Amino acid sequence: MRRLAGAALGTILCLAIFWGGPAAAHEVRPVFADILETGSGRYDVTWKTPVANGVALPVALRFPPDCAASRGAARLIGGASVSRIGLVCATGLVGKPIVLEGLSRTMVDGLVRVQFASGEVATKLVRPADPVFTAPAASGPLDVLGAYVVLGIEHILTGYDHLLFVLALVLFVKRLHRLLLTATAFTLAHSITLSLAALGVIHVPPPPIEALIAVSILLLAVELVRAVDDPGRAAGLRPAGLAFAFGLLHGLGFASALARIGLPRHEIPLSLFGFNLGVEIGQVAFILVLLAIGYLVRGLGAPRKRLAYQAGALAIGSLAAFWTIERIASF
Repeated sequence: MRRLAGAALGTILCLAIFWGGPAAAHEVRPVFADILETGSGRYDVTWKTPVANGVALPVALRFPPDCAASRGAARLIGGASVSRIGLVCATGLVGKPIVLEGLSRTMVDGLVRVQFASGEVATKLVRPADPVFTAPAASGPLDVLGAYVVLGIEHILTGYDHLLFVLALVLFVKRLHRLLLTATAFTLAHSITLSLAALGVIHVPPPPIEALIAVSILLLAVELVRAVDDPGRAAGLRPAGLAFAFGLLHGLGFASALARIGLPRHEIPLSLFGFNLGVEIGQVAFILVLLAIGYLVRGLGAPRKRLAYQAGALAIGSLAAFWTIERIASF
C-alpha cells in the first residue's frame, strides 16, 4: 500500500521538479531584521537579505519618519547580504511601523525581532501580503517559538531533496511499526547534527553537504531497486540504520538553511527548538499524506503495484543522480 502510494507520488514529484528546472535545496530564506535597543531611542540593526546569482533580494527597511538611520556597507556572509544600521528614534519604536519595502513583490517572508533595553523582546514573521511590522511593547517566548515553527514547516515542505528522501523511506519500509522506527531514527539523527551545527560545535561548508544529501537519496534509491527482488533488505533494523546515518547529513542541510535565516542572539535554544519542531510537523504531515494515498489505492493488483514501485524507485534514483552531478559541478 505505502509502496504504491509513494511510487505514484514519487514519479509525479520527480517529474514536476525536473521539468521545473534545477532544484535548489532549502529555499526558505527570509529577510531578517535583528534590532537591538542600546539606549533610550537608540538601536543597532542587523539587516540580512538572501543573495541569488550574486544579487541581493531587493527588499529594504523603511523606518518611521521620526527615526534617523546611518547605514553601513553591506557584506556577503554565508549567502546573504548583511549590513549594519545605526538608528535613532526620537520617541522610540513601540507602536511604530517598520515597512519591508519590496517584500510584497517577492515570495519570501520577513522575520523582524526587536530586543528592548529592558530585555523584553518582540518577534514577528512578516508576510509579503502585509509587509509591515509594528513593534509592540514586548512579546513572549511563544511568539519566537511560533515564528520559527512556521519557518521549519515551510523549509521542509519546500526542501524537495528532503521530501524525496522521506518518500524513499516510506517506499522502502514495508510495515507501519518499522516505518515509525525508521522515521524516529531519521528525526533523532538530523536533530543531533542540526543542533550541533546551529550552536557552532561543528561546521561543514554547505556545498559538499548538499552534494552528499543528493548522494544519500541516490543510495537509498539503489536500495529500493534491489528490494524489488530481495524484500529482506527492508527487514530488521536496516531501514532505521540507513535513516539514522543519512539523517546526520540531512541535519547539516537543515542547519545551513537555519544559518541563512538567522537565530536571535538571546533566544537561540528556543528558536532552534521551534525550527526543529516545525521540520518534524512538516515531515509527519507529508508521511500522513503518503499513507492516505496508499489507503485510497490499496485495491490495485500486485503486478501494477510492482510496476509503480519500480517506476518510482527509478524516478527517484534518476533525479538524485542529476542533483549529485549538478551540485558537484557547482563546487
